[in-house]
Order: sequence, then structure tokens, then C-alpha cells
Amino acid sequence: MSDTDQHLSFETCREELLPALQNVELAMVGKSDVVRLMFMSVLAGGHCLIEDVPGVGKTLLAKAVAQTCGCEFQRIQFTPDLLPSDVTGVTIYHAELHQFEFRKGPIFGQVVLADEINRSSPRTQSALLEAMEEGTVTVDGEAHALPRPFFVLATQNPLEFDATFPLPEAELDRFLMRVAIGYPSEEDEIELLSYRKGSHALSGMSAKVTPQQLLTWQAQVREVHVHPEVKAFLVQLVRATRTHPSVRLGASPRAGLGLLAAAQASAFLNGRDFVVPDDVLQLMGPVLGHRIRLKSDARIQGLTVEDLLDEIATQIPVPGISSPEASMR
Repeated sequence: MSDTDQHLSFETCREELLPALQNVELAMVGKSDVVRLMFMSVLAGGHCLIEDVPGVGKTLLAKAVAQTCGCEFQRIQFTPDLLPSDVTGVTIYHAELHQFEFRKGPIFGQVVLADEINRSSPRTQSALLEAMEEGTVTVDGEAHALPRPFFVLATQNPLEFDATFPLPEAELDRFLMRVAIGYPSEEDEIELLSYRKGSHALSGMSAKVTPQQLLTWQAQVREVHVHPEVKAFLVQLVRATRTHPSVRLGASPRAGLGLLAAAQASAFLNGRDFVVPDDVLQLMGPVLGHRIRLKSDARIQGLTVEDLLDEIATQIPVPGISSPEASMR
């Protein structure tokens, strides 16, 4: 395929993707930036953690994405008494057949909504680790493959709320992005009241994408060109989070891989077949923010992870990659 044909292919796929974005935006009034981040996560093949206060549309966003993508949907309501086997499934013995049978848990879906994930114990939360990283579930020593595509869209309330448990660092690291929805503006909230008129936001919402389309787009996202200078820039940003004096735990190599995949998805969503530094810079917060832990004295002094990432972004020289010609050199 020539460079021109490849560019046209990327443009065609982007045009096919736009109706899906618009479909979800109908449910999430005034939150197009959040919807784009969610689709970047999906296109990059990553999982997404939606964190915010109750009532801003976390579950609605996850359901709208699943319904729009036309994938098999499963919902797991995380509660303090939920067991790991309630998530992954269990092996039972049929006495009359003299054989064991594995009964799949709700994790066996293409889009899995892990609702209020931080309300369950760390032991149950960890049941997702293998599924999120490897796309398989091992029960009683036997591995079971999950369907493709496979995404975990988890929601959680801030830790200040009662009866919540912090997610382990190992599990947080497996979420490609953490997204906050936030309250709508006054104008958007008025539009929200006028638009709904008592009907549910998802009523009448049809699928705009097929699972096979998602797999095709994911493959194309992985082919988006990344110039060596942009890769070096990305690595410098990630490594700076580990050496900063205010940081207790910096971003992992998995975070760097995730930032690269998210930047490729951003370029794809913007109709480009090459990554520019702005793709990386704009995604530092959603991809790296939840993986970084500050030292206690830094937090006492009022430093936030957002402030830290802004500081790092200003310290690393930005490469001059802004066109296909510059990217391919």
C-alpha cells in the first residue's frame, strides 16, 4: 500500500468512526472531550477507569460506549461481599455425568462494566488482573480465553466516600487511562434537562460499530507512525516521573507503552497516520496521573500530580515533528 493509499484508508476509518462518537455524545451532553478520551482508550486496546462523584454519568458513559460498539455487554456490581469467583466463574462437578464443568462469570464479555470497583475488597479487585493484562482467566489451573475485543470500563467514587477501598497499584497500572467527567456547565445542564424530557438517555440508541470494526481499527492504530524523536521524548517524560524528588512511585514501563498506544489512537482519531508531540503531551494526565504516587511531604506542601506533570512537560525539550514529512525523516 502506498503512502497516499494508507492516508486515505486512515481518513476513511475516521469517517466511519465519527458516527460512533456522535452517538455517545448524545448521551453525554457537553462532554465531547471525555467521550474522545474514552474512544482513544478503546482504539488503543486499553481499559479505562472513570472516577468522579455520584450522579455525573459514569455508568451512563460506560453503557453508552458498550451499546454504540455493538459488543456483548456484562456488568459487575462490585460490593463488599463480592467474591473473586463471582467475577471469574467457578468449576462445578456434575455427579450424574461424572465430570467437571466451568461456568463462566460476568468477566466473559466484550465490554465489561466494573461498577463502583472500589467498593469491593482488594482480593476481589485483584481477580481482574490476569483478565486485564492477558485476556485470559485461570480457574483451578485451567486458562480460559476471553472474547475479543475485550475492555474493562470501571467506575469508582473518590476515596473520601465511605465504604471504599483504594485500588492496588498493580491494578491501577493496568488501566490505560483514568478519566474524570466533572459537573456540566450551566448551559449544558439546561440542555440536559430539555433534551431528556423524562426519557432515558440510552433509549433508542443503536450500535454504530461492530466488534470486527473495532479490531480492524485497533490494528490500524498500531500501524500509526511514531518518529524516533517522539519516542525518545515520550521516554524522557516517563522517566522524569521516576527521578523527581517529590515522587515516591513513578510511571512504569507499562505506562510508557500505554502512553505510546494512546498517542497513536489520538493521531488516528484526528485523521493522521503519524504521531506529533502534542498527542503525547495532551495524554500525560489521563495515562500517567493515576500511576504516580507523591511523597507525603510534597502532598503536605500542596503539590498535586497534575502540577508535577505540568512541571515535567515544561522541562523536556519538545521535538519539532508537526508534519508527515518531518515525521518520516
